[in-house]
Amino acid sequence: MKIAVEGCAHGELDAIYGAIRCLEERENVKIDLLICCGDFQAVRNEDDLGNLACPAKYRSMNTFWKYYAGKEKAPYPTLFIGGNHEASNHLWELFYGGWVCPNVYFLGFAGVIRFGGVRIGGLSGIYKSHHYHLGHYECQPYSENDMRSIYHIREYDVYRLKKIQEHMDIFLSHDWPRGISAHGNEKRLLKSKPYLEEELLKNTLGSPPAEELLNHLRPSYWFSAHMHTKFAALVSHDGRRRPQSNNGSAEHETTSILRTGGNDQSSMQCTRFLALDKCLPGRDFLQIVDIPTPPNTSMQFEYDEEWLAITKACHSFFPLQRVRAAMPSRPVDLQADRAWVKERLRERGTSAVPSNFVVTAPPYDPTPSTPDRSSSGGMATPRRPRHIANPQTLAFLEMLDLPYLLDHSAKVDRNVSGPWLWPHSRTPDWTLQFDGTPPASSCPSNPSDMGRSASQHRLSSREKPVQSSEEIASALDVSQPVDGEVEDEEEDDYIPL
Repeated sequence: MKIAVEGCAHGELDAIYGAIRCLEERENVKIDLLICCGDFQAVRNEDDLGNLACPAKYRSMNTFWKYYAGKEKAPYPTLFIGGNHEASNHLWELFYGGWVCPNVYFLGFAGVIRFGGVRIGGLSGIYKSHHYHLGHYECQPYSENDMRSIYHIREYDVYRLKKIQEHMDIFLSHDWPRGISAHGNEKRLLKSKPYLEEELLKNTLGSPPAEELLNHLRPSYWFSAHMHTKFAALVSHDGRRRPQSNNGSAEHETTSILRTGGNDQSSMQCTRFLALDKCLPGRDFLQIVDIPTPPNTSMQFEYDEEWLAITKACHSFFPLQRVRAAMPSRPVDLQADRAWVKERLRERGTSAVPSNFVVTAPPYDPTPSTPDRSSSGGMATPRRPRHIANPQTLAFLEMLDLPYLLDHSAKVDRNVSGPWLWPHSRTPDWTLQFDGTPPASSCPSNPSDMGRSASQHRLSSREKPVQSSEEIASALDVSQPVDGEVEDEEEDDYIPL
């Protein structure tokens, strides 16, 4: 299987797919799967753009919205994780993973999926120590601070990934595992990024939880992005360290590392690490990796049995408060849940991920005549939308017989008085499946419904009272930030180089 691995996408799907087509023609190869390592920016409309965690002057609709709206079709099956510049309101709808548009699959905040027999895991976001031990407390509509904390990885998601025991072929993270630079050519890295020298000396470059996962999972390949540079490393899990070489080009070194081990037993003792740049002309943002697979393998996304069992077993302590999350003091026994999942998949008759993409927010309309466009730039004034219960997520939870927990409004006291505020701030008439068929709507009808099985949330869209965004904003007083200080906006990611 030939996999195209891409670094930071930054919403440039047209450019990325175009680069792959050119590569196919030049190298006479066929790409089976595209993997993007974060900052994907699945921005559907101006409201999503307003939730994009980056300096306002760098916000742009780019090209994802065309694939979401059905104006373009992704030419390659595409898999991605989240980074630190995302429309997090959209990705939160798909916390467990799901289609952001036809043929483009989000792996979730943490997840494992199979494609063509290759097992792929991933962790979305970046590490910040002051949020790591907290729950997923951010509540929509997000404050400025929420937008810059929701993408910080949480211990709960790392805990789940540490429950994995079976071999992982590929693992994805946005930021690098801490200490990974010591397994590659640090001199070449410092030549392109000299400001990293102090972090390298102190061993503070990268994510400690990702380092723990690297040592636990020992995947054959680990792909990252975030630092906007190409860097390859070979991690030996038998305690030996590969000597660094200053001879040859970076491309030669990368090729050498990616081919190390082959399919023999030695490949199980090392991880080939590769970080890539962002999608810009003249940058190293794309790499083709050839992974052996059995002949006649079906190239489709499939659920991973072990991960489904972990998801089911850990759902009862999903932390959603801004307090230190309590992880179980005793090991979680997966045996019963594994047997349950195996039987459920047998009943389904397939482990394939259903093609159940649903449009859950109105797509961007680029026509200048669209109402409420501002006079500068022709963009509508973004709003902070309320939570949307994505039918894909509800179907996934119903498959596992788990309650829906992603709508904080039933659990967080925001001093809201008056009637229950529905998760949808707009009329649901535009909520259509990709083929134009209205889906069965499924949102809790009142706060007391939270915690019930997802199958109990089936309601007709015509039953939903609709409130204007102004009413919701007024009731929630969304202008007041939760925290007293806004974090750095990491503007370096958007300085054109």
